[in-house]
Amino acid sequence: MEYSILFEPVKIGKVELKNRFSMAPMGPLGLSDSEGGWNERGIDYYVRRAQGGTGLIITGVTFSDCVVEKQSMPNCPNSTYNPVHFVRTSRELTERVHAYDARIFLMMSAGFGRVTIPTNLGEFPPVAPSAIPHRWLDKTCRPLEKDEIRSIVKSFGDGAFNAKRAGFDGIEIHAVHEGYLLDQFAISMFNQRTDEYGGSLENRLRFAREVVTEIKDRCGSDFPVSLRFSLKSMIKDWRIGALPGEEFEEKGRDIAEGLEAAKLLVSYGYDALDADVGTYDSWWWNHPPMYQKKGLYREYCNMIKKVVDVPVLCAGRMDDPDMALSSIKNGDCDIINLGRPLLADPDYVRKLRSGHRSQIRPCISCQEGCMGRIQEFSAINCAVNPQTARERDFAYAPVLNRKNVLVIGGGVAGAEAARVLKTRGHEVTLYEKSSRIGGNLIPGGAPSFKEDDIALATWYERELERLKVDIHRNTTVDESTDISAFDVVIFATGSRPKKFSLGNDEKVYLAEDVLLGRKDPGKSTVIIGAGLVGCELALHLREKGVDVTLLEGLDRILVNGPLCHANKDMLEALIPYNSINTIVSAKAKSYDGKNLIYEKAGIEHTVCTDSVILSVGYSEENSLYRKMKDNIAECYLVGDARKVSNIMYAIWDAFEVANSI
Repeated sequence: MEYSILFEPVKIGKVELKNRFSMAPMGPLGLSDSEGGWNERGIDYYVRRAQGGTGLIITGVTFSDCVVEKQSMPNCPNSTYNPVHFVRTSRELTERVHAYDARIFLMMSAGFGRVTIPTNLGEFPPVAPSAIPHRWLDKTCRPLEKDEIRSIVKSFGDGAFNAKRAGFDGIEIHAVHEGYLLDQFAISMFNQRTDEYGGSLENRLRFAREVVTEIKDRCGSDFPVSLRFSLKSMIKDWRIGALPGEEFEEKGRDIAEGLEAAKLLVSYGYDALDADVGTYDSWWWNHPPMYQKKGLYREYCNMIKKVVDVPVLCAGRMDDPDMALSSIKNGDCDIINLGRPLLADPDYVRKLRSGHRSQIRPCISCQEGCMGRIQEFSAINCAVNPQTARERDFAYAPVLNRKNVLVIGGGVAGAEAARVLKTRGHEVTLYEKSSRIGGNLIPGGAPSFKEDDIALATWYERELERLKVDIHRNTTVDESTDISAFDVVIFATGSRPKKFSLGNDEKVYLAEDVLLGRKDPGKSTVIIGAGLVGCELALHLREKGVDVTLLEGLDRILVNGPLCHANKDMLEALIPYNSINTIVSAKAKSYDGKNLIYEKAGIEHTVCTDSVILSVGYSEENSLYRKMKDNIAECYLVGDARKVSNIMYAIWDAFEVANSI
């Protein structure tokens, strides 16, 4: 096998994993019950990834402490909550995971401290090592008392004991990583204490040392404990993170201290380091959007590997199997940590092992279904996989009455509908007016950092062909088309770009025409509309050397940007960093082919530009549906044709409809 090294056994402590793939820990929002145990949805979610071949499952974070920060996360193994119920539900989880010869670690945290997220955790008084600013709120944190530290340490022992009793194979500590409470103690910027928990690096790591000592004392030295660990903080200042390639003075943990910390932590008894870089002050590093390069932690993991003698786990957009393979061969890491890729496709490992790499559904790093929904709605899902964290509720429904279904439109909604219908057993015909399946994924995937949009479009093409969907490309459907042979018609006709006239429109282009290379913007351009498409187009053109100005009618850019703030904040920071001029609260008035006139605060201004690009949104294209719907017994309108939104809702809506027919 080409990837045979990835399927060799590897050990963390004395626990052997059947391969070198682990499921990275991700917030378990929506996966618990009111008693602090796992609900059915949570058990199904983790078991599904074990079924898909993953060697090690690392759960999302549970809080060992439920006193200092109350019940601030859903699952709690601590004896102060409901340990009997936690053990009972966990036992069902671990037994089912073990049935697939996978191992499972429980992630436990000391708390959030200064990074508590108000939208899903409330605004209870934040704690920290010292009286420092909160990350999100206009508050100063309360320093932890030493008896509270000791209480939290004891809670780790209690929680780990319950986890071991429940069948977990080990613990992962969350973390000297990302600026959570243990990390706040470890970083001198946050830790201004003068007692034994502050000052020297050894003192700042004392909390983390006491945690692993407590767990080993309670559970035995052979019970493995891994640690989430950020080598470097990437902090320019309070709440200000650095961008890739930017020169800056590190205010948090630098690499030299990070390597020393790694050696100390291993000497304290940690059996593995699950490594990355960043903090919540620079959180596009820990939660990398598509604007970060693939495998962004590899170089940092390589540094850690050279100074420790325990396994190193590496995540961070590691979905490319060739990159994973080279990382193991080059000694960057020992285990490949897949987070979002296993949300997108729980069968990633099984498909790779069986030689079906092309069938792996790609993650597009949009973070709409995962981080975005965790932040805003306290629920983890996946934009490209509607079944994620809803495996039982969204299982494919059996077909009792096979139907002949016509899908009009091969964009993402039409492709998903056709895929689900054919998977379930219906006969499916798809008509697409262009030569390519994918719709807006094609222009959207034109920038170099959006390669996974193209990968998703390619995946849909391959899947529909593999499933033997009857596809008619370059075929337009109108009122005269004979559709009498079909029992059901799904209209997935997408959307069309909004446009308006500026007078001389010879050099006024639509964003998609520029993205697809149909129009040349020249050496300079003004993009009207600084939403997601406009801002990504601006970055794309700057990469090509074009001088770009963004003109936005609202008072700031990305008002309706990505749901995930890591994506939105990074894109917003990249605009000025790449010397893209931004004009907000302005309205374009006219363009004569050379000069664009716009109005701002009642005053007219002029910009000399080779072209103007319109990126002002989309309108539903549902005219065919409105003309034909009354003559069709069963028909549906899905995707942007129903309501312009994003890739996630196009896929989710199409799945919902197609799975009900």
